[in-house]
Amino acid sequence: MDIAAVLSGTLAADASTREAATQQLESAALQNFPAYVTLLSAELANEQSQPHLRNAAGIALKNAFTSRDETRQNEVTARWLGVPDEYKGKVKADSLTALSSPAQRVGAAAAQVVAAIAAIELPNNEWQDLITSLLNAINTGDVNTRVATLQCIGYICETISPEILKLRSNEILTAVVQGARRDEPSAEVQLAAMKALYNCLEFIKENFDREGERNYIMQVVCEATQNPAVTVQVAAFETLVRIMSLYYDKMSYYMERALFGLTVLGMNHPDERVAQQAVEFWSTVCEEEIDLAIEAADAQEYGDMPERESKYFAKVALPEIVPVILRLLTRQEEDAEDDEWNISMAAGTCLTLLAQAVGDTIVSFVVPFIESNIKSPDWHHREAAVMTFGSILDGPDPQILAPLVSQALPLLIDMMQDTNTHVKDTTAWTLGRICDILVTTIKPETNLPPLIKALVVGLDDTPRIVTNASWALMTLSDQINDGAEDAQTGPLSPFYEAIITALMRVTEKTSNEANSRTAAYEALASYVTHSANDTMNIVRQLIVSILTRMEALLGMANQLLGVDDRNNWNELQGNFCSIIGCVTRKLGAEIQPLANQIMTLVLQLIQVAGKQSTVLEDAFLVVGNMASALEQNFHPYLQAFLPFLGPALKAYDDPQLCSVAVGLIGDICRALSELSAGYCDMFMSALLENLTSPALDRSVKISVVACFGDIAMAIGPSFEPYLGATMGVLRQAGEQKVDPKDYETFDYYTQLREAIIEAYTGIVTGLKVTEKKSLLVEHIPSIFQFLHIVYDEDHSETVLKQSAGLIGDLAETFPNGQLKEVLLHDWVASLLKTKIRNSEVKKTLRWAREMVKRATQ
Repeated sequence: MDIAAVLSGTLAADASTREAATQQLESAALQNFPAYVTLLSAELANEQSQPHLRNAAGIALKNAFTSRDETRQNEVTARWLGVPDEYKGKVKADSLTALSSPAQRVGAAAAQVVAAIAAIELPNNEWQDLITSLLNAINTGDVNTRVATLQCIGYICETISPEILKLRSNEILTAVVQGARRDEPSAEVQLAAMKALYNCLEFIKENFDREGERNYIMQVVCEATQNPAVTVQVAAFETLVRIMSLYYDKMSYYMERALFGLTVLGMNHPDERVAQQAVEFWSTVCEEEIDLAIEAADAQEYGDMPERESKYFAKVALPEIVPVILRLLTRQEEDAEDDEWNISMAAGTCLTLLAQAVGDTIVSFVVPFIESNIKSPDWHHREAAVMTFGSILDGPDPQILAPLVSQALPLLIDMMQDTNTHVKDTTAWTLGRICDILVTTIKPETNLPPLIKALVVGLDDTPRIVTNASWALMTLSDQINDGAEDAQTGPLSPFYEAIITALMRVTEKTSNEANSRTAAYEALASYVTHSANDTMNIVRQLIVSILTRMEALLGMANQLLGVDDRNNWNELQGNFCSIIGCVTRKLGAEIQPLANQIMTLVLQLIQVAGKQSTVLEDAFLVVGNMASALEQNFHPYLQAFLPFLGPALKAYDDPQLCSVAVGLIGDICRALSELSAGYCDMFMSALLENLTSPALDRSVKISVVACFGDIAMAIGPSFEPYLGATMGVLRQAGEQKVDPKDYETFDYYTQLREAIIEAYTGIVTGLKVTEKKSLLVEHIPSIFQFLHIVYDEDHSETVLKQSAGLIGDLAETFPNGQLKEVLLHDWVASLLKTKIRNSEVKKTLRWAREMVKRATQ
């Protein structure tokens, strides 16, 4: 194979040529992997070849060792480790040689290749001399070699577990920091070193714990923020941001002596890249202090001292940083792209976080700016004033903000007619924030009519304004109607027809620019969910319109030409399903007259959507809503739906769809009750098969376990044929050991245990008042053994309530002393006497204690 020719093909402008060349590379890799990677490495190291071809070889070589998919990465790792040593040695030697290439792009590609191989070999105790080789190159190489090697070190530190590099951390840190020093003559080396230091920060914790080393590192980084090269300054501020995130507790000394001043200088920097990172530094400070405040509140609630304490850096710095932040808010760009992150956006985000971090203190610093700029002839200042007002609404005491909001609300409503689009857009967002956070300041008699009129007018504006106006209307509905869904009338009832008509007009648009159409559908869903009784006719008219649209769109399924058409079709069908689901939940059994039409259309949608379509989940959720609403009247539709349910239960490559399908079994069984018994052979067989499948994502298995309880509760004594197998599965699942240090696994097992308790509860509930309850007796020891283990390891409110409820159910099921021995265990008494503030948990504990008392007398 002429590797240079093939690589040239991958860089061709013609798409078909690129695809053919890529397929040729993949074919060569599959046929003879050792020869393939050796050819690529030789091309990478070939100084006689053109740099763009060598770079392409490096990228192809790196891709041969890496994959974003975990399963695929395991395959790639095994394949490389199985390559004969002579081939591996050649590839590694070529890659190290290419680090010293005079062509910088080649060195950068080689750095990625070396790091990719290191990510495979170092965890397997291979290539032990790599770090030594890299450190030697940093100390003795020319500028290009040092840059590429530092990049390589950075990639390695980014991808490999800190534990693997721990023994060499001092040497790596020394080499990196030396390259980042102020007296390093090459700005390129300084930049590469600073980026490498950024990636090293997690595994140099011990170095950071030592004051002398920490001082030196901080000195180098702080000096780099003043480097003549802007790129180095940007990297230095990025590093400071990460240091603050990782080592907040050790920053007091440096904040007082350097960081306050340096970051204010950085925020005032004429180059926006530097200013953004300096602003990000303060956003990170605020995020840390918000988290610390939450931790302190949690500790206080339980009468404990927090493990870490806030240094209140943000509050101390307010006088210096707020004026700069407010000035940066006025640096908007007239023609900025919607998704383009700029300095004014960064400043707005920082101000929002500042308000959450310092609370009431922020108000006096920003009110003068708002008052002096909100009527400015310069739109930049008007928009900045409105942005400031909207940004500080979450954090300060609502009682302090309420008078300000009441005073500003009429002006803000008028500003929805501003001559500048940016001002109107930010005003719509701010009104949405008021509706979301301080809805009580909106007076129904005086504020609601002009507010709703302004937002409805905004629905006919530019896509961004439509999106924010839709969001504002949605939050208004969510907050002002909260808890009043079943009332005869509501504050928004007089406006329902106008709002829904306007939102429906938005949803008719063919474009979804700025997510405007989706936002309108989300607002419609909120108005359906929170509708009062006097708006039901409007809700019924809405569902008829949506079903008509759905039918028309289904008729266009065969006319979809490309990916964009298909995505648009899926997105619209998903929106239709969302509204149908909301209306079904709202109307309940009253959806019956439309049931035939809804189920016919949804089954057609499932049939034409395609196996990989994202809309399948939405369609299945509608079926679940219909089952819950119709209950046993859903039975006529089940036979038509079952052929689609089976494949979804086996969609192991689509965990989300599979999980929805599992949940749907629970919905169907609850709805049909004893009528579902005839389908349970199929349901239980599929669920047990899912549990034993190694291909199914383990998160779905949690849903499967909980579903056993739904089935048992629905069919009661008819669950007898499945009881033995189910109890065996639950016992095995409950015996799995939990590693509290592995947070991801710990979280999974916590959810699994909750699902197991749900399943046991459903089984007990289904049998407790039947003659088959005696079937439970032989399983009592394993149930209590499981509950004992859970109680020893998990005292969360959820698990405590579930466990107490299950113990109470068992005691109520066997009230004549049959369970006296297990119910009188000390740990049971301890669990049921747990002191807790949550009233719902208290109520369950009290009931369970009474049941146990009766069952043990």
